[in-house]
Amino acid sequence: MTNISSEQNKANPDTLPQKILVLGVGNELLSDEGIGIHTIKKLNKLKILSPEIEAFEGGTDGFGLINLIIETDFLVVIDCLKGGNEPGTLYKFDIEDAPNSPDMFKTSFHQIGILEVINLSSLIGKTPKTTVIGVEPKSIATGMELSPEVEAKIPRIIELVQEEITKFNTAEIANA
Repeated sequence: MTNISSEQNKANPDTLPQKILVLGVGNELLSDEGIGIHTIKKLNKLKILSPEIEAFEGGTDGFGLINLIIETDFLVVIDCLKGGNEPGTLYKFDIEDAPNSPDMFKTSFHQIGILEVINLSSLIGKTPKTTVIGVEPKSIATGMELSPEVEAKIPRIIELVQEEITKFNTAEIANA
């Protein structure tokens, strides 16, 4: 895997760097519900993101994450999402394309929801450009282990995170 950095900073050193945040949310005490947290731990262990990109375990903080969100220019959220497909199915969408039905992507306790928190961020600050990467759970029963179907998706989730950061950086360079 390659180290993803903010190429736009090299292109124009007079501009302020764009803040990029990779946010894993969920409850790691409820097996697959913790996919966001497990992925952030793996990302931090691999050290493949450049230092200016923050990978943060948001847990079930919901509104407690609002300050982090409004200070961000590009946000990638990793979460467990129930869409009614096979366990391990991956979902990726921009926040503007989020389903209109909040029940479709409701998973568990933290779903005060990260989508609602991001949407509310515009009322007190700004809403960052946001991509959500989700995984269909097999189980959200009590337990700290991911199901094999969900755990097997972590490398692909990391690839998707890298792709989204590269896409954002490329767009920022083109718009500079």
